[in-house]
Amino acid sequence: MDTNSQNIQPVPPFSEKNDESPDMGGGLPIIEYWAKQTLSPEGPKLWQTLLHKSACLSCSWGTGGQKGGFTNEDGEKLQRCMKSVEAISAEIKPAISTNYFQQHNIAELQQLTSREADRLGRLSYPMILRAGASHYDRISWQEVYEIAEAAFRKTPERVASYSSGRSSNEAAFLLQLMMRAIGSNNLADCSDLCHAPSTTGLNEMFATRTSVVSLENLKQADCVVLAGANSAYNHPRFMNELIKIRDKGGKIIVINPVMEIGLVKFGSPAFPVKSLIPGSDIASLYLQPIPGSDTALFVGIQKSVIEQGLLDETYLQAHTEGWEAAVQHARETDWETITTTCGVSQAEIEAAAKIIGNSQRVVFGWAMGITQQKNGVDNVFSIANTALMTGNLGKTGAGLLPVRGHSNVQGFGSMGVTVNLKKEIQQTLEKLLGRPLSAVKGYETRSLIEAADAGKVDTLICLGGNLYGANPDSNEAKRALGKIETIIYIATKPNLGHFSGLAHHNTIVLPVLNRFENPYKTTVESGNNFVRFNDEGETHLKDADLISEVHFLTELAARIHGTYPVDWRQLRDTKYVRQLIAQTIPGYEKMATIDETKEEFTISGRIFTEPKFPTDSGKAKMFVTPLPVLKLPEIKEFGASESVRGLVVALMTGRSYSQHNTVVYKIDDKYRGMPHRNCILMNRADAESAGMKEHQRVTVQGNVGKMENVEVIYGAVREGAALMFYPEVNVIFHPEIERRSGTPAYKRVPAFVYAEA
Repeated sequence: MDTNSQNIQPVPPFSEKNDESPDMGGGLPIIEYWAKQTLSPEGPKLWQTLLHKSACLSCSWGTGGQKGGFTNEDGEKLQRCMKSVEAISAEIKPAISTNYFQQHNIAELQQLTSREADRLGRLSYPMILRAGASHYDRISWQEVYEIAEAAFRKTPERVASYSSGRSSNEAAFLLQLMMRAIGSNNLADCSDLCHAPSTTGLNEMFATRTSVVSLENLKQADCVVLAGANSAYNHPRFMNELIKIRDKGGKIIVINPVMEIGLVKFGSPAFPVKSLIPGSDIASLYLQPIPGSDTALFVGIQKSVIEQGLLDETYLQAHTEGWEAAVQHARETDWETITTTCGVSQAEIEAAAKIIGNSQRVVFGWAMGITQQKNGVDNVFSIANTALMTGNLGKTGAGLLPVRGHSNVQGFGSMGVTVNLKKEIQQTLEKLLGRPLSAVKGYETRSLIEAADAGKVDTLICLGGNLYGANPDSNEAKRALGKIETIIYIATKPNLGHFSGLAHHNTIVLPVLNRFENPYKTTVESGNNFVRFNDEGETHLKDADLISEVHFLTELAARIHGTYPVDWRQLRDTKYVRQLIAQTIPGYEKMATIDETKEEFTISGRIFTEPKFPTDSGKAKMFVTPLPVLKLPEIKEFGASESVRGLVVALMTGRSYSQHNTVVYKIDDKYRGMPHRNCILMNRADAESAGMKEHQRVTVQGNVGKMENVEVIYGAVREGAALMFYPEVNVIFHPEIERRSGTPAYKRVPAFVYAEA
């Protein structure tokens, strides 16, 4: 690998790699998995679905649609990954037997793991758990609508929704319009728990809320900075673009407290000769900061850019506001403070600054490691400041790329499923409704849980997602949801929330068709702002009593609102929903003709290829980003006696390999050498300093709970940090909250690790 500073080895050897873990990410195991799935009883249905003209169910990197199931927006073929297959395989399972829920009471269902719940199969009939009952019972759709209609006639401020990116733009638009029409702004979304700091930060700086980089733009970059993201696990096809950038001589800087093997070397099936077996080098430089210290690291990069004479002051003067203060802050912050805060040496920071400053076109990408911090918005500001100081915004091949998770999570925000509605959308919705929207601020996800716990929510509808499982402090989430009178879950498969996120009076679980089964066309939006058009399909679940999400939402809305402000039942034909979207959502004007043209499109106004921004001044606004003060509590603050030997770590929660959000497909993580879910990945020096050994069983204690019998696994995680699997570890902590976005600090949880005497 190339070096960029004297005496600096860009990617240290994988000295702490577990003996059981492979030497690279991807590779032949992916081919083996594909072969196994192809030869399974569901193999023919799997291939039929993979070839269906609908968008991938997994991450928002995006593939599929009218160009074909394996094709991306750039026309490249073979764009499916293992995560696609995992998601589809779960959706084409047989229906859960009709007597399963009669034979298993709620106490038994609550003992299931995420994987066990998912593997039960598909939901095929509506069911209800009534107050005091021990079992879910089948319920008619007529009674479903009667209960739902009564629940939605409660005081608007006491009615709320939660959603995930699994569904379509059409369902998302209908959900928010139905909620706004009753006078409620309580539109919580899974994005509140992940990329809300990205949305907040980008909006304040550039008056945009999404990536400003298209796939075509990314391909022209000669440097990518990837911070707080494990794309080898969560966005595998993104790795193909990184491989191509390295192949043409570009640089990849990875910033992550854990050295993930797939970000060091990755074997891609897209390049079977040069990559699959030998593996492709990914990181040119790998920096491992202290969790939560990313602002300090990026301020250090800015300081070094200035000191190396790489600051683009001409660009700053012409295209930014507030740049003088941001530059002064970086210049005057001393190196000792920077390096002590982030735990990365000055020489390594200078190497990163040299690569960035000497590259012509740099894309800065980031994910949860950046946003799920107490200062997540400042982290985003600091990344954007770095891009602006080097002139890497508003030109082809450069810009900012928040790497989104779920396949249509960005589309939900675009459709207005948010508590922070864009002014332009508010105006068009008010015109449609014929009145102002409610002025009462809505609940985002964390404030929804807090409001429910305070007894302020009567009705909740969940369009996909796992509100219980996704939230930190699992006991609080269970208690809070238990105070809501009626909860309606709309889903294709069972999840832990259906068994532990139970309402006080009525918990209803409604089975719906998935994306490739719908009897009508739908659209979704990728994280690169590309809108895909999904064909109709059929379900394999014969004689199942399930409907589409759009059918349920339009029927419920018609019963609540009549024909105000639209003929809801007419909107069951989604082409009419698309007409409304085209009239209401800026950048979505082409939706008006997509049924006729089938022309998929990049949303207008979002990709910046010129340094002109949609702010009032046309310039980007820069902000000073204070360095975080990071301090872990003392052992005594966990209530431990002096005789207990252990250590306090900055614990990061994360997904395992073969996991999608809260859904677990396999219990092990072969890349990290973690054989099951009840493990903690630790630095060898940390563990041994506390008298621990690998594979020893320990207790991990947070501020509200503890997990016992946790197996210690040594791994390439920086000293002072550790990693455990989400959502299981959620039970031990009540996190700090990013005050501007409401996002929990999952990636820096103080935890006490100790062995029982």
